[in-house]
Amino acid sequence: MKHLNTIMRAIVCAVAVTLTVGATAQSPYRQPRRVVVTHYNGGPRDMRGMPGDYYSPMTPRPYFGLRIGLNEASVRSDADALDGKGLKSGLNIGVTVGMPLGYYSPLALETGLFYSQKGGKSDGKLTADGGTGKFTYDLNYLEVPLVLRYSHFLNNEVRIEPFAGPYVAVGVAGEIKNYDQHRAFSSYDEGYFNRFDAGITLGCAVGMGPAYAQLGYDIGLSNVGQDSFDDTHTGCLTLSVGVNF
Repeated sequence: MKHLNTIMRAIVCAVAVTLTVGATAQSPYRQPRRVVVTHYNGGPRDMRGMPGDYYSPMTPRPYFGLRIGLNEASVRSDADALDGKGLKSGLNIGVTVGMPLGYYSPLALETGLFYSQKGGKSDGKLTADGGTGKFTYDLNYLEVPLVLRYSHFLNNEVRIEPFAGPYVAVGVAGEIKNYDQHRAFSSYDEGYFNRFDAGITLGCAVGMGPAYAQLGYDIGLSNVGQDSFDDTHTGCLTLSVGVNF
């Protein structure tokens, strides 16, 4: 609970920063615009959601973003020692960069680098001595997605952006905690989890100007268990906020 409260405070601070940055970036006359799509009620817009009153040269330019959010993750495994179907909360924070696929195209390729706390937990798991115990699995990754994002403006300010694509991730930290025995050890010790993960990420975002909110889900397709005879996969729901530049 203490860990979750810390995460929630970080998200509240991030929302405040997002709104502050968004308020200072609302003027459409700050710099040449990266116009990528034409819509009704306002004409050309750029990928930050700003009107394209002044045009850059007729080539698409990249955009950048900051993201922070909350993960709700789980681990599903055929191996009882690795099975953590209960949701575990964690932090998701990172940066993004995107490139429109054309000057007037609503499509863009987007990638980035994220620190993502995944894992899972299990209450009442059967232990080796025949008892039951509480276990948590921390799997913290550096994650790189590559998604195709579509921008559609509902009106002059609000846009929706569905997205989907693959991701790869490398475990950089994590531990398994056995609360019944008051023991903790690395999640990547022999017989437990692999560091490499890969899968599909998909979801939808809502933007208003440069401010941004997104709900996504990572579907782990790689077997993250070291035993090849048991399938072990991650899953993670992420709610994040951010700002585009």
